[in-house]
Amino acid sequence: MYKHNINLFPTQTNKNFESEELIPKNIMSIGANKKWDQGYTGNGIVIAILDSGCDTKNLNLAANIIDGYNFTEEHNGDTSNFEDLNGHGTHVAGIIAASKYKKGTVGVAPNAKLLILKVLDEFGKGSVETVVTALNYATKWRGPYGEKVRVISLSLGTRNPNEDMYTAIKEAVEEDIPVVVASGNDGDGNINTDEYRYPGAYDEVIEVGAVDDDNNIAPFTNTNRFVDIYAPGVDINSTFLDNEFAVLSGTSMAAPHVAGAIAIIIEEYEEKYDIPLREHDIYRLLRNNTDLIKADEKNNINVLSLK
Repeated sequence: MYKHNINLFPTQTNKNFESEELIPKNIMSIGANKKWDQGYTGNGIVIAILDSGCDTKNLNLAANIIDGYNFTEEHNGDTSNFEDLNGHGTHVAGIIAASKYKKGTVGVAPNAKLLILKVLDEFGKGSVETVVTALNYATKWRGPYGEKVRVISLSLGTRNPNEDMYTAIKEAVEEDIPVVVASGNDGDGNINTDEYRYPGAYDEVIEVGAVDDDNNIAPFTNTNRFVDIYAPGVDINSTFLDNEFAVLSGTSMAAPHVAGAIAIIIEEYEEKYDIPLREHDIYRLLRNNTDLIKADEKNNINVLSLK
């Protein structure tokens, strides 16, 4: 029995989908393909994904997986086996960094590197304690050539705050690692009412809500004063288990768009100015890469749009 439960956010599955469209509409809508044309693909930027693992044999993902660790009891507790038995983590990974292949889809930052940290089981269940351990692991992780994690992506949450999780997030941010978190799928379709999930509702994270193709707030997305940015989260085609593809909806799909965009932003601006970006610099640049969209008579929202 988990002491403090944490779950992936349930997604709406529309259909399995074998795509011939190499650049999905959601990738084009945020302007990622324009950044690729300028030479920015997130090359070498390491993104840690805390989720249900990843299909390491996926043809669109295998080349971009730099390392991983299994924090669950699945696979007999083999820490080196971080295979995904759910599909959620593989879908998230594809949104971030699916590479261009003969068929299928492509992610926001197709040359980024993925650190796969398996914290959820085949049912999408896990513990806050495990997530805390994985957050600390991501912050301290070093790659074979001294690489460091530059972004952490979490498409999961719990209803109650947790001090240890909050401390781990603040320590990551202090190391200049932005922590990108889905806001949750408890929304009622009204931007003026608040729905909270943690760690999304911590001010230190970059909380992401979901919009549809027309930049309307998705009816399921949590809204609250801590949501920093909105990104595509409705009918998102991405990688799935067994080299298949799936179309899913949820804030779980919105957050990885932002994580991938941050990888592109880091690559671009560190190349231009030849200085490491601090977390607050990354946040400022991310906000500069948004469009201000009218949500209703009273509210505007910032929607991801790479410039």
